[in-house]
Amino acid sequence: MKKVCIVMGSDSDLGVMEGCAKRLEKFGIPFEVRVISAHRTPAAAEQLAKNAAADGFGVIIAAAGKAAHLGGVLAAYTTLPVIGVPIKTSMMGGLDSLLSMVQMPKGIPVACVAVDGADNAAILAAQMLALSDAALAGKLAQFKADMAGEVTAKDEKVRAQFA
Repeated sequence: MKKVCIVMGSDSDLGVMEGCAKRLEKFGIPFEVRVISAHRTPAAAEQLAKNAAADGFGVIIAAAGKAAHLGGVLAAYTTLPVIGVPIKTSMMGGLDSLLSMVQMPKGIPVACVAVDGADNAAILAAQMLALSDAALAGKLAQFKADMAGEVTAKDEKVRAQFA
């Protein structure tokens, strides 16, 4: 199975991105976690992206706040899918991060999840990898069935409360 590379612009993003790692673990997807800055260590970002496929990665998840250029920089140097996780900021609540990620120029796509949407980034990465992994596709189907079951149980409980 291909690995997922979780890259954060700063270790301050770790609190959010732990949810991503936990979700990948639940799906049994191997991953590595890195701290690389698009602005302070651009050469390291370039090398990671250029070597990602050869290093066994199938998807890159890039978390960044404020200017949030990390996903775009990585996407510029790889053909692997890149998923951006905009990190909530104190200045604009993550809107700045989100806008940085969703305004990528033609030819350099970065998929983007919600602000602090680490869990959804992991699920989207799993869905991408599941295109060529039937066992993982089965785990995703079970995950969705379990979510539906939880909602159904809550619905029954609420309906019984007001019956």
